[in-house]
Amino acid sequence: MVSHILAVLALTASGVGAGVLTAVAISVFPALCNMPPERYVESHRMFGKGFHPTMPIVFNVGMFSAFALAVIEGGASSIPFTAGGLALLASQCVSHLGNVPINRRLAALDARNIPDDWDDPRPRWGHLNRIRASLAVIALALIATATAVS
Repeated sequence: MVSHILAVLALTASGVGAGVLTAVAISVFPALCNMPPERYVESHRMFGKGFHPTMPIVFNVGMFSAFALAVIEGGASSIPFTAGGLALLASQCVSHLGNVPINRRLAALDARNIPDDWDDPRPRWGHLNRIRASLAVIALALIATATAVS
């Protein structure tokens, strides 16, 4: 019974994480890239408000559930459960070490007074987002595979 609950948590959390980051990558972020800098800075702030602390919680639930399943289930499924948990951890690391610092710099910026020498973070932020979204999709595939073979 515990394994079934953990599997539901791991699959749901990794699916939500992968889905949200993929939606940002294919829809939200391209729209932000077409905005002038002032509007982009303000819009980026507004979009970001709903993600914290929800997304770290979602990713941690998926990650810890996958790790617990690796221990509880053992056997052939332990490797993809562990790898899925590690992929979720890696996605969070990209977020916390890459995207979040950019978000904080944007939050501190006066959108009405963007300096002439402003270094537009969109290319780097978008690249980091594609990496973390890819890791989340990989995590979902690994956790789904592990669930199927356990």
